[in-house]
Amino acid sequence: MTIFINGDVRELEGVETLSDLLDTLGLAKQRIAIEVNKKVIRKQEWETALIADQDKVEIVHFVGGG
Repeated sequence: MTIFINGDVRELEGVETLSDLLDTLGLAKQRIAIEVNKKVIRKQEWETALIADQDKVEIVHFVGGG
């Protein structure tokens, strides 16, 4: 399946949900927000939110500071 992650093209197999995607990418699930096809997906939906071929995924990391 081909998806776009933060504008980069990625070929992935075995990824069905946003949670799968984060695991595949090795990203911690804390302090991030995810948008799929310009729709923000709530954290509690990541386990069930399906990823489809040609989806555009934006992953934003929150950074603390002062």
